[in-house]
Amino acid sequence: MWFIIALLFIMLFLNFPIMIVLLVSALLMTLIFAPNMDMVMFIQQMSSSIESYVLLAIPMFIFAADIIVEGRTANRLLDFVKDMFGHIRGGTGIVAAATSTMFGSVSGSSQATIAAIGRPMRNRALEYGYKDSHIIGLIINSAGIAILIPPSIVMIYYGMLTGTSVGDLFIAGIIPGLMVFFGFALWEFFIAIKKDIPVEPKASWKQRWDSFKRALLTFGFPILILGGIYTGMFSPTEAAAFSVLYAALLELVIYRSIKIKDIYRIAISTGVVTSIVFILLAAGGAFSWIISYLRIPQLLIETVLSSDPSQLEILLIMSLFFLISCMFVDSLVAIAILTPIFFPIAVAADIHPVAIGILITMQATLGTVTPPFGVNIFTACAIFKKPYLDVVRGIVPYILIFVAINALLIFYPEIIMVYQDILGTSKGG
Repeated sequence: MWFIIALLFIMLFLNFPIMIVLLVSALLMTLIFAPNMDMVMFIQQMSSSIESYVLLAIPMFIFAADIIVEGRTANRLLDFVKDMFGHIRGGTGIVAAATSTMFGSVSGSSQATIAAIGRPMRNRALEYGYKDSHIIGLIINSAGIAILIPPSIVMIYYGMLTGTSVGDLFIAGIIPGLMVFFGFALWEFFIAIKKDIPVEPKASWKQRWDSFKRALLTFGFPILILGGIYTGMFSPTEAAAFSVLYAALLELVIYRSIKIKDIYRIAISTGVVTSIVFILLAAGGAFSWIISYLRIPQLLIETVLSSDPSQLEILLIMSLFFLISCMFVDSLVAIAILTPIFFPIAVAADIHPVAIGILITMQATLGTVTPPFGVNIFTACAIFKKPYLDVVRGIVPYILIFVAINALLIFYPEIIMVYQDILGTSKGG
């Protein structure tokens, strides 16, 4: 078993496609530990792992994000937040974090957030005396909040795997996402005072009102998605479909920032990304199935955990495994592999499935911004045309803020469940 684990990591470091790594590892485990198994079952597991109705939400949220990245939504949000907060100390950095957080509630993609917000925000920050490494580090980490703020593809996949309410996961992710944002905003405030960074001119109330009106329709995305799901008007998959329709109406009809002929090109791009995601999900599904079949969760309990682990022990070890995995592989793959291992253990220890899901999402978020293979880092290298070392130079303070909030949620997971008291509900299992 340790040989197979070592082979998995060696193949990853040798840059084998992740799909190949998962399939080879899963096939080796099958041939060694279950040699009499009919391989048709293996293929069936690959197919069944991507047949869930809720997974239809993934390509539609990707499509909606691609449409609004192509259009004017990001600039309207950026102008609104700048006019509201740009004049306060550290306002330019706070605007970057706030716009990324708000755009995350529209796109659900950290890479889309960097692509849409990154370039105009970086140019504006450089004009006001920010170091390049500082603003790039902030953009990379602020974009990660998009994974915590609904809609979140990570939450959709976790909900599908575990049967947890995606609507509850979406609502529960808001508080941790806002905690990270406020942590970043406080840091920007103090660093601006320390380095005496100039502030932007204060916008008039008329200018603020005008920018609010221009951005108003953008706020329909979170209202449509969260309001529709939680009131029971439609499922997460139906909400994703409505988000595509809403994005198309905004950019085609109202803003007129794209044309009908652009939709075909955007759809092709979405199809390519979706095919990659679903190939990974199929391979990850087969891998997680053979892990469960071979009772590896029980072996892990005996090897890593004590005979009677506490909730804190489980959450610490689970978070560590997910964080390290998400630093090296795509978060969806890590969830496919590790969730069948840790979810039964955590639920048996009376940890709420929603709290488990948000903590896993938190590790996925950290993984996207943490060297060596954080996907947001590579996205920033491509968007800003900067070398790797220049991009990672400014990320340390924000990662430390992420880690501090992550630790707080691990030690006090009841913070995640506060949404139940706010909404007066107890559902979510």
